[in-house]
Amino acid sequence: MATALGGRDRAVIGPSAAFLAGTIHTRAGTKRADRANGMKAGTLVSTVAPASRNTPAGLDRFLRFFADVRAGEGATALLLGLNVFLILMAYYVLKPVREALILGEGTAAGKTYLSVVEVFLLALAVPLYGRLVRRLDRRLLINSVTGFFVVCLLAFYGLGHAGARLGIAFFLWISIFNMMIVAQFWSFANDVYTKDEGERLFPIIGFGASLGAVVGSGLAGGFIERIGVLELMLVGAGLLVVEVLVTNYVDARERRRGRRAPTRTEMSAAPPARGGAFGLVFKTRYLLLIAFMLMLHNTVKTTGEYILGDTVRHDAIERLPPGDEPGVKRTIGAFYSSFYTWVNVVGLVLQLFVVSRIVRYLGVPGAILVLPLVSLGAYGIIAVAPLLGAVFPAKVGENSTDYSLNNTVRNMLFLPCTPEQKYSAKQAIDSFFVRLGDVGAAGVVFVGLTFLRLGPGGFAVANALLVFLWLVLAWRIGRAYRDLSASGRPPVTSASESGH
Repeated sequence: MATALGGRDRAVIGPSAAFLAGTIHTRAGTKRADRANGMKAGTLVSTVAPASRNTPAGLDRFLRFFADVRAGEGATALLLGLNVFLILMAYYVLKPVREALILGEGTAAGKTYLSVVEVFLLALAVPLYGRLVRRLDRRLLINSVTGFFVVCLLAFYGLGHAGARLGIAFFLWISIFNMMIVAQFWSFANDVYTKDEGERLFPIIGFGASLGAVVGSGLAGGFIERIGVLELMLVGAGLLVVEVLVTNYVDARERRRGRRAPTRTEMSAAPPARGGAFGLVFKTRYLLLIAFMLMLHNTVKTTGEYILGDTVRHDAIERLPPGDEPGVKRTIGAFYSSFYTWVNVVGLVLQLFVVSRIVRYLGVPGAILVLPLVSLGAYGIIAVAPLLGAVFPAKVGENSTDYSLNNTVRNMLFLPCTPEQKYSAKQAIDSFFVRLGDVGAAGVVFVGLTFLRLGPGGFAVANALLVFLWLVLAWRIGRAYRDLSASGRPPVTSASESGH
């Protein structure tokens, strides 16, 4: 009996079955073939499809050097990679605008404390986003949120040319923009792919994010000199417009391939948890574990950036004559230029050649443990030898692993989730809880300096202790992910606590 095979079915069957599928015709298919060849209907013809959809195209074969790409998957993976490439490129084009505005207006002293304000603003923005998730379908949600950010950029551009002081406002806006727009993209990618597909293809998409950061930061400097600071806002807005067009194309393409997006009814099928997006996180054990892990991870990461900055500053002061403040600034600037170059290059290599292989051989539960183990080694080295020669390679290893492997795997954790969990709860976790980690790091640094008089080595020991807790959380999340994968069910939100 002839059977019509869908695209996803063709990716599962073996080569022999695919060959047979290409030679079997339904009655309607045979009649169409007969008519095309000028033959009488019903004449038996045996043909082989010249380009079966399960036959790897050149693009798919090329991408197999970097990830486990199967027939017909390469185009969507590259389009999603282009999507996040444009998002990260826009952010890194706008990032120098943020620094120029806030430092140019003389508000550098208060810059450190703005993370607290960001947390309060996110506490207001995340519930609003959660309401949009329940009221809009996927495409309209993404278009509305991205359109809002584009309009904001145009408004900032107009206000800037009108002479308004934008430093603090733009600093807070771009921090929220970065957290929300990136989280929204990964929610979309989680929605497009099944769990198994995401585990195989997210490494390719993550390369787009890494490359976007490198290209955006490289272009920003030249753009500022040629067109000016405020005009970069228009460049960022243009990149976002192109990005949302790519998103719409991917969405339409997947619908044509029979991969239906969740409807508005399905996005809000479950009764809302008390407290909206935050209630969904607090009443779902799996999501709450992820929230605490990412918060702790960001505390460790931000404290590590303080260790690096303090070590670089003291090393520069010791190397140069007393009072040579311009020389100290040049030395620090040169160091960070070299540091970020190394982080970006190593991160790109890891993303392209290592990430997919680690996920394939260790699985998501094993891969989520890699960064805390790298961090534990890094801060162990710094605790023993708190010198720049030791801090530099330790932080390059930690940051490059974070921006490549960990950034990819942490987004895989949402693959087993429901649509609302992927959009609403993920937004709360990736923005609010991550920013809480920055506040936690500020607390660690304040206590360490004010009461414990810690130096870089002492802060490294404190970070190593936090990493042990991070490892425990990562291990528990890995077990929960494995259980969810085996059951084929999404994380459960406690009914008794969600308004039932």
